[in-house]
Amino acid sequence: MRRRLLLLVLVFALSGCGATRVGIYARTAPPPIRVEAFGLAPGPGFLWVRGYWGWRANDYYWIPGRWERVPRGRRRWDDGYWERRSDHYYWRDGRWR
Repeated sequence: MRRRLLLLVLVFALSGCGATRVGIYARTAPPPIRVEAFGLAPGPGFLWVRGYWGWRANDYYWIPGRWERVPRGRRRWDDGYWERRSDHYYWRDGRWR
């Protein structure tokens, strides 16, 4: 019993390491990025992260932009993007730098 529990804990721990990450692929190009109005920041230290096209059930859907607080030690946001790879498109997540 203890051995099974230990094995189960180990499997869950390793599954969160990022080594098992699954990419998002689409066969068609995404639509053009939408222009969004975003107004003033809700406070100091916030940055607008623009919206993007997500992929679900074999179709694109719009994920609206949002205000995010800039994490300590970070200065800029790199937007996510769809990268063409031969006959399909692969989603690259946005990230803080």
